[in-house]
Amino acid sequence: MDDLEQRLLDYLQNHGTDRFRAKELARRLGLRERDDYVAFRELLDRLAAAGKVRKTGQLYSYAPLRRRKDGNAIVGRLIVHPQGFGFVSVEGESDDYFVRGSAMGNALDGDLVELAVRAADPRRGRSVTGEDTRTEAIVTNVVERGRSQLVGTFTTRGAGAQVTPDDARVPRVVWIKDGDFGGATDGDKVTAAIRDYGETPDDALQGFVTRVLGRASDPAVRVLALALSQGIRADFPEAVERQAETIPVAIPTDEIARRTDFREHRVFTIDPVDAKDFDDAIHVTRLANGNVEVGVHIADVSHFIPEGSDLDREAYERATSVYLVDRVIPMLPEHLSNGVCSLVPHEDRLVYSCVMEVTPGGELVRWTIHEGIIHSHHRFSYEGAQAVLDGREDHPFADDLRLANETAQALTQKRMAEGAIDFEQTEIKILLDENGHAVGVQRKERQATNRLIEEFMLLANRAVATQWRTRPFVYRVHEPPKPERIVALADYVKPFGLTLPNHDGVVEAHDLARLLDRVRGTDEGTVVTQAALRAMSKARYSPHNAGHFGLGFSNYTHFTSPIRRYPDLIVHRLSKRYFAGKPGPEIVTLEEQSAHCSTQEREAETAERESVKLKQVEYLQDRVGEAFDGVVTGAAKFGVFVELSAVMAEGLLHVRELRDDRFDYDERRLALVGRFSGQTYRPGTPVRVVVVKADVDTRQIDLALADDGPPPPVSRPQTTTKPAAKHLARRGERHAPRGKPKRRR
Repeated sequence: MDDLEQRLLDYLQNHGTDRFRAKELARRLGLRERDDYVAFRELLDRLAAAGKVRKTGQLYSYAPLRRRKDGNAIVGRLIVHPQGFGFVSVEGESDDYFVRGSAMGNALDGDLVELAVRAADPRRGRSVTGEDTRTEAIVTNVVERGRSQLVGTFTTRGAGAQVTPDDARVPRVVWIKDGDFGGATDGDKVTAAIRDYGETPDDALQGFVTRVLGRASDPAVRVLALALSQGIRADFPEAVERQAETIPVAIPTDEIARRTDFREHRVFTIDPVDAKDFDDAIHVTRLANGNVEVGVHIADVSHFIPEGSDLDREAYERATSVYLVDRVIPMLPEHLSNGVCSLVPHEDRLVYSCVMEVTPGGELVRWTIHEGIIHSHHRFSYEGAQAVLDGREDHPFADDLRLANETAQALTQKRMAEGAIDFEQTEIKILLDENGHAVGVQRKERQATNRLIEEFMLLANRAVATQWRTRPFVYRVHEPPKPERIVALADYVKPFGLTLPNHDGVVEAHDLARLLDRVRGTDEGTVVTQAALRAMSKARYSPHNAGHFGLGFSNYTHFTSPIRRYPDLIVHRLSKRYFAGKPGPEIVTLEEQSAHCSTQEREAETAERESVKLKQVEYLQDRVGEAFDGVVTGAAKFGVFVELSAVMAEGLLHVRELRDDRFDYDERRLALVGRFSGQTYRPGTPVRVVVVKADVDTRQIDLALADDGPPPPVSRPQTTTKPAAKHLARRGERHAPRGKPKRRR
């Protein structure tokens, strides 16, 4: 901090809430020269933007910052939004801190930062619940850097070069000196290590190229670069690969002897047709009392991975497999994920099993947990199993499938009756050619066999969580939504003629479920479901059991996918530990592990979602000028967002593309409304649009109205007056404000 800045802050602090004009402050600080005053005004504006000085009109005053009441620093991880602002979540605090882009200093997305909180501004808006809409803070110090390298496009610049990050959350380029190019040429996607972060946000990062990924125009390279830019670890260290290769497939005789033998049971798997990592198998048997025995057999990954080994540490760092649009980046090396651990058919495999008894009404009566061994007798794809269920194919396991489906339906009905919420969403599959280029988009059909496996996995997860509910454990928790979000959701659905009963934002799960059931299959169903999802809390891992609001379970964990999720591996180890009579770990250890796995899960979900979006945009890039049917998903002052029904990709229909009228945003109705025609664009409005632009670099789609599309419905009878009609005729142009939109999704 320079001397002038310190003098200014000291002066304002000493004068409490007094407010001053810039010239008066300059005079009191002894600044007489014009150049000094110009620099002083720049300093004032910079400090005001950073939140260190409060600006009210043309007056400046002290903006006090505060720490915690105990005097300790507020430290948390900075998550930057692509639009430039960010949030910091602090352990032990339920709400995030909001940080303006100008208040981040030289911090980057992912950094561990120290914060100072801005004092409440009386002009700030309040939510409908009467609470401040957000607590603002500024970054005062970077405690730990979250990124040591970035992924981007390499471009030479004079004697050096720069790497422009692919991740929009990092707005600063990396400057590369001549000699540090690492063999990169213009247009390559590269990874660049950062050696100097600079002092201010205006400084370029300094670094060097560590790896050339390939040409930026290569579809496969684009997906890999996207994943790496999200912090996904693609390659395994050599030491980890070597350790994995030493693990034998053969099972020792003494290991078989100590386990429960399920090899004579009619065990089978149901997975996607292209799956290779089979981590769950099932068997079903009708018992003499009329109940059904359901065996859920899970790959016993914990048997093969020594805790604390190089292999274990690498799996923990990854925490999850990442399912990109064109590849899988596994949590474990393929020798394990697709080989030793995978429950392939016609081979003996070690499992950790939960065997449960279920009544015809779907009630879980009892369960036991075993270290076991199985021999999968058949490998079904979801489609193949569905063909057998539908009677289109004969199969020796047809009776098993029918009994499994009957049991799963009973479980579903009971779960829904008890208040579970069905956020059923359409999944999509991108069709790729041999070069990895997107050539088609399909909806994935959700079939009975998908629900069958889902219900059995939910059942096992619930049983295992209940088994160890009194011991230190890792749960999958989903807290009830925050009241202010429910109030906002209730307001959002009103224009659709819908109501969401709640008491000051406290909502019952069955009321949310009824809302979603009512809109399912309607034009507005997609947008209402998406709005409801945004109102929900994010499911996460925690040793503190808060239940699972969405599923309606008081005890729930993740037990069924240890090949691709590290929390499941933790749960297996804990369960074995407790059966052996050993004490549990410290809660703080489970807190750290849970927080890490939750963070990695979010990063993986972002990479997966963005890889699909990339291919959707890539597909539309070849169809610029074509018309598509769509539905409005959101409205703002600058335009409306439209989801293209056939592609399930969202684009922006800018207000300047809306014809023959001037449109105003109606905040109450969440709609754009024509001043003269009454035409209304609101969530759920069907439209026909043309793709104007599809940019794979930004993954943004620009749209215009199609000439052959029907006009959107009017919100009221035509009321255009003669003067207004003359006005429209005289202008003969689109009556929307020009300029760039303020935000993009």
